[in-house]
Amino acid sequence: MTQLGAIFRPQLPPENLRSIARLADDSGLEELWLWEDCFREGGISAAAAALAWTERVRVGIGLLPVPLRNVAVTAMETATLERMFPGRAVLAVGHGVQDWMGQVGAGVESPVTLLREHLLALRALLRGERLTTEGRYVRLDDVGLDWPPARPVPVLAGVTGPRSLRLSGEAADGTLLTASNPPDGVRRARQLIEQGRESAGRTEPHPVVVYLLAATGSDAAERLRKELTDEGVADVPDLGVAGDAAAVAEAVQRLAEAGADTVVLQPTADEPDPEGFVRFAAEKVRPLVT
Repeated sequence: MTQLGAIFRPQLPPENLRSIARLADDSGLEELWLWEDCFREGGISAAAAALAWTERVRVGIGLLPVPLRNVAVTAMETATLERMFPGRAVLAVGHGVQDWMGQVGAGVESPVTLLREHLLALRALLRGERLTTEGRYVRLDDVGLDWPPARPVPVLAGVTGPRSLRLSGEAADGTLLTASNPPDGVRRARQLIEQGRESAGRTEPHPVVVYLLAATGSDAAERLRKELTDEGVADVPDLGVAGDAAAVAEAVQRLAEAGADTVVLQPTADEPDPEGFVRFAAEKVRPLVT
C-alpha cells in the first residue's frame, strides 16, 4: 500500500506545529513532513517537538542541508531521535539551496562531492562504526557515537539532478523528490537511481518519497496555478493537483504507479486552513489510496 503524508510548511509559525502534529497523529495519517528552509525553522528541533507531542505518526525532515552541518552533529542528533522515538523519525539530507548556502558562507565548490562524503560517513556512524576519513570536505579522526541507534537508521537523499539521483542510488537508503516531479519525472528519477544502485552493487529496497502539490476547496485551481507560476513550473504537464479527494487520490495513484512508495501532500503556501488540509488528507484522501 502506498504510504500517505502531509507537510507542515515553514511559512507557518512554529507555534502552530503542535496542533497539526497532534491532528496528524490522531487522524491516522502515516507521515508528517517538516522542512528546514532558510531562514525559517530548524528541522531537528521541530521534529523532536512533533515526535514528543505524538505517539505513532512518523515525522520526516525534508531536508537537512549538508553544507550547514558537520556530519558528526547530524549523526548525534539523528541517533538521539531514533533512540527516543524508535522508527518514527525519517531523515533526508541534501545539497540545500545554493543561494542560501552562499548567504551563510557555507557554499562549496562541489556539492555532489560533499553530499557523497556526508552520506557515506553519516550512514557509517549510524551503524555504530568508528570512523576516520580524510575527504575533500568531510574529515573525521576516530569518531564514533557513544549512543548509536539500536538499529541502522535509513538516510534518504533529497536530490534533483541526474548526478545527484545516481548518487542517491549509490550512497543513500532512499530518495526524496520535490513537488516539481510529475509522474514522468518520477520514472526518470527511478531509472537514474537504479543506475547508481547497479554501479554500487546494491540490491536492498530503495524507497522513494515524492511530494505532491495539492489544493482543495472552491479556489483550489487558482491557488495551485499561482504557486506553480511563482515556482516557474507552470508549463510542466501533470504537475500538482487541484480538486476533491477523488482527484487528489488519483494523482497520488499516478505517482505510485510511476515509482513512488510514499506520497506526501504539499499544501500551497497560501493554504487557508492548514489543519483542515491535514484532516482532508487523512479522512478523505487516505481511504481512496491503495
